Amino acid sequence: MELWDIYDKDKKRTGRTMERNDWKLKEGEYHLTVLGVVARKDGKFLITKRVMTKAWGAGWWEVSGGAAQAGEESKDAVLREVREETGLDVSGFDGGYLFTYQRENIKEGDNYFVDVYRFIGDFNENDIHLQEEETADYCLATKEEIEALAKEGIFLHYDSIKRAFDLTRS
Repeated sequence: MELWDIYDKDKKRTGRTMERNDWKLKEGEYHLTVLGVVARKDGKFLITKRVMTKAWGAGWWEVSGGAAQAGEESKDAVLREVREETGLDVSGFDGGYLFTYQRENIKEGDNYFVDVYRFIGDFNENDIHLQEEETADYCLATKEEIEALAKEGIFLHYDSIKRAFDLTRS
């Protein structure tokens, strides 16, 4: 059973946990999610396609990410998620934490913070090893190609993270 920490409105751990995907969070309670935008030095981004068995966003494109486990720090969670989903160890890449956004969905009990990271480094396609349970495919895409997928409505979280694809900003 996977446990997640419950955070307060100030993004501080409350000392309580919840079971994974047990959407019973109340107002002012959150869990922590992380997203890792991975870029090569040539300006292309690694994006992955969600498997068709996903309950939400099946077949959509995204960047690697997921929930932080109980006791896990945000940066450790994003490094783990990127490694699990793509096979890449980005711990030695340039970059790191960029920003946090939050979502409140009290009706469904799914309130969360999202820590967004960007890592820039050298890797090639032979370094990529997809997690078959999570990812069906990958693409090395330009910012413009990602924007086009977002306009089609098939790129997760784009409006919330689009500034992470601007390599002129930190």
